[in-house]
Amino acid sequence: MSRVYNFSAGPAVLPEEVLKEAQAELLDYNGTGMSVMEMSHRSKAFDEIIQSAEADLRELLNISDDYEVLFLSGSATHQFAQVPMNLMKNRVADYIITGQWSKKAYQEALIYGKANKIASSEDKTFSYIPDCSDLPVSPDADYVYICENNTIYGTKFKKLPNTKGKILVADVSSCFLSEPMDVEKYGVIFGGVQKNVGPAGMSIAIVRKDLITDDVLEGTPTIMKYKTQADAKSLYNTPNCWDIYICGKVFKWLKKMGGLEVMKKHNEDKAKILYDYLDSSKMFKGTVVKEDRSLMNVPFVIGDKDLEAKFIKEAESNGLKSLKGHRTVGGMRASIYNAMPVEGVKALVEFMKKFEEENA
Repeated sequence: MSRVYNFSAGPAVLPEEVLKEAQAELLDYNGTGMSVMEMSHRSKAFDEIIQSAEADLRELLNISDDYEVLFLSGSATHQFAQVPMNLMKNRVADYIITGQWSKKAYQEALIYGKANKIASSEDKTFSYIPDCSDLPVSPDADYVYICENNTIYGTKFKKLPNTKGKILVADVSSCFLSEPMDVEKYGVIFGGVQKNVGPAGMSIAIVRKDLITDDVLEGTPTIMKYKTQADAKSLYNTPNCWDIYICGKVFKWLKKMGGLEVMKKHNEDKAKILYDYLDSSKMFKGTVVKEDRSLMNVPFVIGDKDLEAKFIKEAESNGLKSLKGHRTVGGMRASIYNAMPVEGVKALVEFMKKFEEENA
């Protein structure tokens, strides 16, 4: 069977070139006579893999020596707890609620201290990003938290919130490495890698070094301390070796493609094709206000559940996979991450046009 166009929100499409490289090395990585999946994380071969991955990521994002790069076992959801455990010195944090994941992070933070909702877009089903230019930031807040790109609802912070001097913590799971970002504007950046960078089962955290201390909440497990992981160079426990290996290949692929400026243009061009059609269609409608649209996740609806079910089924049989919207919102969603080729988006739009003509 030939490869399909996979619009899944995560685990998601990976560059075919990376998959072929991994396939070729599956039984014998670099003359070691074994797979990376079998390899000791203390071996010279794996040390080269993890060091190269970190160096390439630092180059792609221009990460200074003021920040640690941590490859962490577990998902971004682990970070909902790990962030307050490590940063909630005053047991106060401010959260901007723009979707299900920031809401879950906020609920997790309530376990550890006082979490304040200082802005929300829940009133309009998270279809926009609230004005964050003059927020009621708590004077004693340890940090301000955002989910920068909302996978389920298809919104993206185009301008970072004014945190009034407080540390900014951002979950960037579904926009990580899709465009350049100024790391210096954040205290902590983290993301699950299964959307835009690698297979499921790992997260990457970029943490400012002055925030990595032994002064964490009482009861914080040793493995959940950023200092434990930083001191051990992400090797305190056996890490997800295979994931780090694939992520490293994706970083090299991104560099080969021309870096994040080139990737941003690639993603803008893809998204424009789909959004332009949604704006002109009489049947399909986007669900997000124009100024806050994500380049990565594009939700849309017909407004007729039977017709939507028919669309999803027929799209599947035409090699356009995983277009069903998240179970909490319904409709459809096309996730068009870095590795989605422009041909995939064009094929989707052509199918949508045909479907609209046949079912008008």
